[in-house]
Amino acid sequence: MADTQLAIVVLAAGQGTRMKSATPKLLHPLAGVPMIGHVLATARALEAEHVIAVVRHERDRLVEVISAELPESVIVDQDEVPGTGRAVEQAVAAIPESFDGDVLVINGDVPLLDADTLATLLARHRAEGTAATLLSAILDDATGYGRIIRTADGTVDYIVEQKDASDAERAVAEINAGVYLFTVGALRQQLAKLTTDNAQGEKYVTDVVGLLRAEGLNVSALPVSEPWLVEGVNDRAQLSAQAARLNAMIIRGWQLAGVTIQDPSSTWIDVKATLAPDVTVKPGTQILGATAIATGAVVGPDTTLVDCEIGENAEVKRTDATLAVIGAGASVGPFSYLRPGTILGADGKIGTFVETKNARIGTGSKVPHLSYVGDAEIGEGSNIGAGSIFANYDGVKKHSSVVGSHVRTGSHGVFVAPVRIGDGAYTGAGTVVRKDIPAGALAISVAPQRNMPGWVEKNRPGTAAAEAALAAQDSNPHEEN
Repeated sequence: MADTQLAIVVLAAGQGTRMKSATPKLLHPLAGVPMIGHVLATARALEAEHVIAVVRHERDRLVEVISAELPESVIVDQDEVPGTGRAVEQAVAAIPESFDGDVLVINGDVPLLDADTLATLLARHRAEGTAATLLSAILDDATGYGRIIRTADGTVDYIVEQKDASDAERAVAEINAGVYLFTVGALRQQLAKLTTDNAQGEKYVTDVVGLLRAEGLNVSALPVSEPWLVEGVNDRAQLSAQAARLNAMIIRGWQLAGVTIQDPSSTWIDVKATLAPDVTVKPGTQILGATAIATGAVVGPDTTLVDCEIGENAEVKRTDATLAVIGAGASVGPFSYLRPGTILGADGKIGTFVETKNARIGTGSKVPHLSYVGDAEIGEGSNIGAGSIFANYDGVKKHSSVVGSHVRTGSHGVFVAPVRIGDGAYTGAGTVVRKDIPAGALAISVAPQRNMPGWVEKNRPGTAAAEAALAAQDSNPHEEN
């Protein structure tokens, strides 16, 4: 049920210049989801009555993602006044005046902060009845962070930013994690008092803490169990570190659910992927997007799957596949390239150095070696010979071909689309199929082989080939050329 006494403010207005990227910082992906998507998922899990996202830089691109990830969000545009305090001030103004609960402020660039940690913060805040409760962390090196300053009895007194801190304040190891929970009445009163009188020339939301304490109101801080929970992402090094940590957690979760992952250090699994028990993932494998892998399947090594479906007991090795469906018991690879629209039926095979695109390959059918199957439908129990090409492009348009069931095609065939090959038909090696083949027929290219005796000796005199041919003729003068 929704928590009618909770509003969440997501701060997403920062420019993120340290990323040095044309992509907004909050849209950089972790485990297949934009960074802000993880934060919004946490907000959704808390079932708040109101969620307000404050945006500014790259506003339209952010709003598109926020609206897709959490459609009930209210979007607030931060104005020219800088600072987190101003962002919170505008967000609170968007909350109905009738709301009389708590306001949770979180940052869009802290992707690993989970709903359980925030639920603990919320329970602590409500149990103690404080005006504000903060998350903090204890760091060995707190350089760059705002410090939480406590009184002699351990009560939170105020927060000071690194640039405004004295040497004694900078020696404090407890840092402000940037996560705040306020009673809305107290917050509204103090926001109106914020100024830009500081080293940054900004309105700090942290100053609300000092203002609350000046009025004799209680503020508490709850240290997190692990500092990485509240680590923000400001550059690509930090992005990589958080991505690796999240990936390790995802992998451990699947291992505990019954998936064998042979080498976690070389395996990457996106957060939306699903794996059934008794799946085996071999080294060097990436399972990306919404890929779903069924029981007993073996994936890898050195395989990348993007938005694929892998059936029970299928095997996919050394393969790059996107938007492909692999049937139960089927075999793919090694060195296969499956492009979007590939559907391989149960017990089928796509083999070594085969590329497919928009191809439906029926139950038990095989494309074993060195072939390209594009814009084609192949029935059940058929075998496509090595080195076959479905020539689907006439220079202007793509065309489709249909191969029936229990067809056998010879090696190095070319199927010039659009053609239809009937059930049970055969083609000879090297056949170029330009017209339909009836069911049960054998199709061959009609040009006969022509041998030209003496061609090598005449046209390549003095070469090793000519000398070998002459020697063979001398040793067998009756040999026919």
